[in-house]
Amino acid sequence: MSTIEIAQFACLSDNYGYLVHDAESGQTACIDTPETGPILSTLDARGWTLSHIWNTHHHFDHAGNNLEIKEKTGCQIIGPAGEAERIPGIDVKVDDGDTVKLGAHDVYVLNVGGHTLGHIAYHMPDTQNAFVGDSLFVLGCGRVFEGTMAQMWESLQKLAALPDSTTVYCAHEYTAANAAFAVSVDPDNDALQTRVQKITALRADGKPTVPTQIGLERATNPFLRPHDARIRAQLGMAEATDVDVFAEIRARKDNF
Repeated sequence: MSTIEIAQFACLSDNYGYLVHDAESGQTACIDTPETGPILSTLDARGWTLSHIWNTHHHFDHAGNNLEIKEKTGCQIIGPAGEAERIPGIDVKVDDGDTVKLGAHDVYVLNVGGHTLGHIAYHMPDTQNAFVGDSLFVLGCGRVFEGTMAQMWESLQKLAALPDSTTVYCAHEYTAANAAFAVSVDPDNDALQTRVQKITALRADGKPTVPTQIGLERATNPFLRPHDARIRAQLGMAEATDVDVFAEIRARKDNF
């Protein structure tokens, strides 16, 4: 099977844009549409033709440039069925368990609602990549704007269950702030301390901390670790359910 090329580039103040290119078919998918200029200039620089937009959710910095890019490229827009009326120009509605194609590659759709009700992620198991929008971040997760804490925790468990070597492309550079918070609720995690040092060095050099890997997040991201005894002790929630511990971590981050 042909290899996949992924181009990552900065958009807006802290978004990342992604182009996913299949050399054999020539198809190229854009993950969300945070900003038109960088998307079109990256396509031009690579000599790629856009065939698809894969939207993760309806927020403006993810779907706001759909129509302009569709007009300029003629691409097909695939997006979450649960938010279809809020996805400009949507052609194909997908939800949990559905599959889309990029060339010969199967791309599996996961419903990871919580940040928004119908938020989805795109998982490419044969190349071990996942495009997760605002559901999971490096050492963080999306704010729960529309869904419930239980829904968000269920969604994060789906992502945490992917193979450890899965490379995770999230939509924002929030890592420095997430790292400062993570240490506050998981201060005795040596793997986290080591990771924070690496993150600090990357940001000091102006380098991205994204993408990440599921295994790294499982070991260091407090939002995936409400079962951890040390975090529970830090929060005074030794006997609580995982979802209640998750909700407390999310509430603390909202006010951090």
